[in-house]
Amino acid sequence: MIASLRGKLLSKRPDTIIIDVQGVGYSVQVPLTLLSSLPEENREVFLFIHTHVREDSLQLFGFRTEDEKRIFTTLIGISGVGPKTALNLLSAIPPDQFYHAIDSENVDVLCRVPGLGKKTAHRLILELREKLPSLQEKRNPVYDDTLSALVNLGYKRSVAQEALEKAGGSGLSDIESLLRESLKYLTKEK
Repeated sequence: MIASLRGKLLSKRPDTIIIDVQGVGYSVQVPLTLLSSLPEENREVFLFIHTHVREDSLQLFGFRTEDEKRIFTTLIGISGVGPKTALNLLSAIPPDQFYHAIDSENVDVLCRVPGLGKKTAHRLILELREKLPSLQEKRNPVYDDTLSALVNLGYKRSVAQEALEKAGGSGLSDIESLLRESLKYLTKEK
């Protein structure tokens, strides 16, 4: 089984890249979020790989981190979730937000993923709470501190979480920026 690949990036397409490893080209399917962080073509790239074997095909899926690979592997182990849905999920939701959505049982965040309905989202939450590593370990302290600040300002926890989900997509990583962006969403809704 192939666990990782390091080689020259030959080409990038919306969901697939080709990596040349000592003269052998590997076609690797990747989340859309990974494409923007890849180097230019003909530069070296390293990816963690999940090798998916079925009776009629062998597919490689590439990830920037072992955490993304772990989420993918766990997702495809759930009945009704195949590699395409798992890849769509990782393309739409960063790992920290994914863990938080599972932990807070936020079905709406999961339903934003193409091909994922409410019924499947509920089943994912139910099954993933048991399978994923401790969600407390994966929690983003900046997210938790910002959520606490919003609740202390008088917002309901569910409303504050929703604003944080919206603001979190902006890629903010410090409390002040995340709080400011969340408050923008909260004041727009009034």
